[in-house]
Amino acid sequence: MSEANTTKSSNGIDRVLEVGSYAAGYCGRLFAQNGHDVVQVITGEPEPAWVSQRSMNTYLHADKRRVATNNKNLIQELAQNCDVAVLEAPTADAIDEYGFDDWTCPVKVAITPFGRTGPQRNWLATSSTLLAMGGQTNLMGDPNREPLTMPGHFVDFQSGGLAYSAAMAARFARQESAVDIGKLEVVMMLSQFTTVLWTCAKVVRSRHANDFWTVVPSNLFRCVDGWIYMNIVPHFWDPFTTFLDLPELLLDDRFATNGGRMKHRDELHKIIADVLINWSRREIMRRAEDNRIPLGAVLSFGEVLSDPHLKARYLWQQVKGPEETQEVTSPGLAWRIHGEPRRDSLLHDIEVL
Repeated sequence: MSEANTTKSSNGIDRVLEVGSYAAGYCGRLFAQNGHDVVQVITGEPEPAWVSQRSMNTYLHADKRRVATNNKNLIQELAQNCDVAVLEAPTADAIDEYGFDDWTCPVKVAITPFGRTGPQRNWLATSSTLLAMGGQTNLMGDPNREPLTMPGHFVDFQSGGLAYSAAMAARFARQESAVDIGKLEVVMMLSQFTTVLWTCAKVVRSRHANDFWTVVPSNLFRCVDGWIYMNIVPHFWDPFTTFLDLPELLLDDRFATNGGRMKHRDELHKIIADVLINWSRREIMRRAEDNRIPLGAVLSFGEVLSDPHLKARYLWQQVKGPEETQEVTSPGLAWRIHGEPRRDSLLHDIEVL
């Protein structure tokens, strides 16, 4: 590595070391996208991804300097000369093998499936097993059928996003911090009201496919040219009846309250389905806008890429590989500060140390 790689940051640009898999990679991505100097250390073959490895690298690792080494002493030396170090490993003991507690960088983050303490700290897990252990899998899928898991790298990316937030909070507060993130706890943090529902009412949420269940109607419905998802919480009920051209539903005692709509959900869903099956997505979305109710058309990826709202928000950025002339379209960050435009990115070659 060059001499610049062993110096502290200046001018508000942090030097970030990233070691690990997809959670660390997503954390590093957020740093890189925000203009920080990120070095990704590749220690072996990547874990299997839900997409091609080229796609994953383009999404996660653009704008990072990328090096390959298994030398833990060298990795520790790099960690001593950065502002933020993010280390992801399969177990707590694997974190210790890097000498993580001896790293003297101001902010360091460890990411493991179960955290660095507790009886399961050295258990192995994948995103699917963590979703199962956290109760999420029990909620996904059709009722009376086998549960489903969540595709993609949801747990990894959520964990990486929290790692970034914790590290940035420590840097903003000018505090030295050692952050310990357990992915199972990330899953539990995202369980929303499930644990609260059990604590307050001793009720276990059931598996009910696309039906939100406690808010009716909230479900997928077929239309002439696709599908529509709606989520009609109680204060949208009145305009929703106007949207359907069925204001008489307001006078139907079965549907007067959300509790009544829950009790008579099958009858209500059939009424809605019989209306929407005759309308196009465009007509439905026009009516939804006119009546100010929350509906969403199920879009193809091609339609998402050409969505005028996302285009107006400048979500997309172009990523170019080191030897490629074709640019790849990739989503940028989920936020903009002071209206700054998205910048294009570059996927660098890997340097072997």
